[in-house]
Amino acid sequence: MAFSSTSRAKGISAAAVVAVAALTLAGCSAGGSTDKSTSGGGSITIGTTDKVTTLDPAGSYDNGSFSVQNQVFPFLMNTPYGSPDVEPDIATKAEFTSPTEYTVTLKPDLKWANGNALTSSDVKFTFDRQLKIADDNGPSSLLYNLASAAAPDDTTVVFTLKQADDQIFPQILSSPAGPIVDEDSFSATALTSDNDIVKANAFAGQYVITSYDFNNLVGYKANKDYAGLLGPAKTDVVNVKYYADASNLKLDVQQGNIDVAFRSLSATDIEDLRGNDKVKVVDGPGGELRYVVFNFDTQPFGAKTPEADPAKALAVRQAVADLVDREEIAKQVYKGTYTPVYSYVPAGLTGATESLKGLYGDGKGAPDLDKAKATLAAAGVTGPVVLNLQYSNDHYGPSSGDEYALVKDQLEASGLFTVNLQTTEWVQYAKDRTTDVYPVYQLGWFPDYSDADNYLTPFFLEGGFLKNHYSDPEVDALILKQAVTADPAERTKLIEDIQDKVAAQLSTVPLLQGAQVAVTGTDVTGTSDTLDASFKFRYAALKKG
Repeated sequence: MAFSSTSRAKGISAAAVVAVAALTLAGCSAGGSTDKSTSGGGSITIGTTDKVTTLDPAGSYDNGSFSVQNQVFPFLMNTPYGSPDVEPDIATKAEFTSPTEYTVTLKPDLKWANGNALTSSDVKFTFDRQLKIADDNGPSSLLYNLASAAAPDDTTVVFTLKQADDQIFPQILSSPAGPIVDEDSFSATALTSDNDIVKANAFAGQYVITSYDFNNLVGYKANKDYAGLLGPAKTDVVNVKYYADASNLKLDVQQGNIDVAFRSLSATDIEDLRGNDKVKVVDGPGGELRYVVFNFDTQPFGAKTPEADPAKALAVRQAVADLVDREEIAKQVYKGTYTPVYSYVPAGLTGATESLKGLYGDGKGAPDLDKAKATLAAAGVTGPVVLNLQYSNDHYGPSSGDEYALVKDQLEASGLFTVNLQTTEWVQYAKDRTTDVYPVYQLGWFPDYSDADNYLTPFFLEGGFLKNHYSDPEVDALILKQAVTADPAERTKLIEDIQDKVAAQLSTVPLLQGAQVAVTGTDVTGTSDTLDASFKFRYAALKKG
């Protein structure tokens, strides 16, 4: 493995909706970073059906990987328990020192668990490599406004931005693009393997990883040298067990074999466990989206198909939007744990609309067969359209199979579609979806920060992480403009306009919006503290007994 040859300079909502002046964040909130006390001791076992793609922050942009990264890597900005608003984490202050310069001052004498000094050189290295590697499955698209990072001394980092007055950048520093990595342990130009990261002990979060069996079992121990916003962990040892089958996850939590089950039990299992006095079901704020993605090159009549025709391709997308019955999916499959969503920004966030409702179906949220027929006929599409529809059987919960079987039934019942439903395990799925293997496919979204921007920029700016060949310069311009618009009313109008334009183009068809749910033993506390609107599940908040 070739590592960076750069020498280390050793010894040398949300906030996004307010004006730049309000983004000047000095100091740290109570609770935090100067407390050098040890953890509370004890151990907890957590179960999940999530899967890790890679521990390297440059190579993953999924909830399973970020759940690990959140525990073990430091951030410049982070969200305290119970809040979606960012504050300095391993920094003493973070502020705009000019309209295009965001300056972060690190705490002095920081170090990695392996003993290496953690300095501004590591921070510059982190963001340089994100942009250099730009992995298809990574979060580099979030750094669209970052021109460069500089480290003038050991504790100062200066980010130069392409556009002035960026309302989002502090939030992005807390996102999957934000975990800081040790430049002595990571490659500057390629992804670093999980085993190399663990072996190097290249961690500075609330925990370090002590044992690592990929997507089977991860062992954590509280990091006594953690110096960030969140304070010491309440539990010394955490073990996370990965399940292939959610029914086994349910069985283990109700029998007390594990202490916490988080992501993802079926809606039926959650409903059943609510009546079990041996466990607690804890609900948190919603923000998750479930949606269908169209590959504009390979979907029916897509740009690289033999029958390429953009008008017919759009008509196919529109007909799907006319026919899906969100209410039926929410009730029949998810027992009300998810609700219908009719736009790209979920209900409850500033700027959220219902742009899709008026454009498709009966105009009130229900499907409309006659409208779908008329849409296809007007575009000259005849005969049932063959739709190859892919979903992941192990990443978005055990009900994905039922969800997409119902979508298939809804589309085929119209007589307008023949749906070939296929499934793939997530690790392979994550690779295939970015290489044009799937013409139409399932994705879900777990937000990086609580702002409408996070449901727009990653998806649609210059194609975003979807890699589905959608691109629209007018939408790009609006996204870039809203990110630097300080006036709340003006910014909200821009966010609404973006949703209207994308709804007319249907890069994706959003289906459902869901809440966070965890099931714990009755003696586990702290779950509600971390099951908050930051959408980051921090193990360090949990305690048993």
